[in-house]
Amino acid sequence: MQVKNEKPIRRWNIRIHAVWTALAVLFALVSGCAGKANISRQAGASAVERKPVEIRPENSRQGFVIRENPRMDDESRDEFRRAVALMNEGKNEKAIELLTKVIDRSPGVTAPSINIAIAYMRTGKPDAAEKHLKAALEIVPRHPVASNEYGLLLRRAGRFQEARAIYEQSLARYPDYLPLRRNLGILCDLYLNDPECALKQFGMYSEGMPADAQVKIWIAELGVRLGRAKKPVQEAKPPVSRDAPKTGDAAQDIRQNGDR
Repeated sequence: MQVKNEKPIRRWNIRIHAVWTALAVLFALVSGCAGKANISRQAGASAVERKPVEIRPENSRQGFVIRENPRMDDESRDEFRRAVALMNEGKNEKAIELLTKVIDRSPGVTAPSINIAIAYMRTGKPDAAEKHLKAALEIVPRHPVASNEYGLLLRRAGRFQEARAIYEQSLARYPDYLPLRRNLGILCDLYLNDPECALKQFGMYSEGMPADAQVKIWIAELGVRLGRAKKPVQEAKPPVSRDAPKTGDAAQDIRQNGDR
């Protein structure tokens, strides 16, 4: 299928619980469009036992809760807030300095590790980004947000099979986390020449996100390629690449930045 509109698929409207506003902001950093997220923090079990994301059935596949025990002091929370603000302003190097301090003080929290990875990706340092995404996944194995970021990093590096494994491992635990499905579909379609995989993932994504008209077009195009549907009729619109040049933009109460 010809490359068209690849939107970064990590965009949520976020309702933040008051005490943990700074930590919750992280999960508005991952770029793209997905569902609505309610984020809360609770003391929990060990990283191995903890399942940080639980799908909320009443919100369909778009709702989920992220729980983790932050164990951050006031100074670290303040620095985290400042780092997010700096990332929103494009000052990623300064944000990295603050997040490094936060991680040193609070090594068991995923949010700073994922944020600093995003900042490193923005500044062209994928090796440093990978290090911190791996650290987040050690804290909470298969963490869907960290896995989504890591899969995108691996894809950009041409490590397509590794990216697929990361997506599939996280989906095995969080099958209703839609950003992973959309990105796995894109990976299978454009990079792995696996249209059956792409059609399956786009189909499951579209069930949970029926308003995403672009994915419906991709599904129809895949159906044509596989001999299962007629060619879709589209309105004439300027083509937009499905391959985006940048990673997620930091923001509060949004999930912005749509090109992936």
